[in-house]
Amino acid sequence: MNKEFWEIRPETSESEINEMIEKVAKFIAERHLAPAGILLFESVRPLHGIGSQALFFILPVAEIIFDSKKYQQFAIMMEDENNIKKLIKRMDELDEIYTRERRQENKLKKQHRKAKRKAFYHKIFKRKNKTA
Repeated sequence: MNKEFWEIRPETSESEINEMIEKVAKFIAERHLAPAGILLFESVRPLHGIGSQALFFILPVAEIIFDSKKYQQFAIMMEDENNIKKLIKRMDELDEIYTRERRQENKLKKQHRKAKRKAFYHKIFKRKNKTA
């Protein structure tokens, strides 16, 4: 590649890439879209080079919505297949964590509703027995 391209291309360190992977994985997993995200990134993984270049192609439009430097760093991150694998793995891990927490919360809510219903019925039938 020509020298000018490398001069304007933003540098990304390993820590920035890991931070970006964490942010993207957390963003997707918190919205319960991890299975769809994993499917998307698994399907894009064989074409990671072309996908990365496509991200650069739509850069002028994407700059309207996203920060240009961060977007370019994300596109650079997508060039490496290992980064995509790390992203998929992290999304899967976070999805398991959030699903476990959500199930625990739902279990506690169910137990709370059951206890309230039981107390309500106990209160109703207790009064009827006293009057009879």
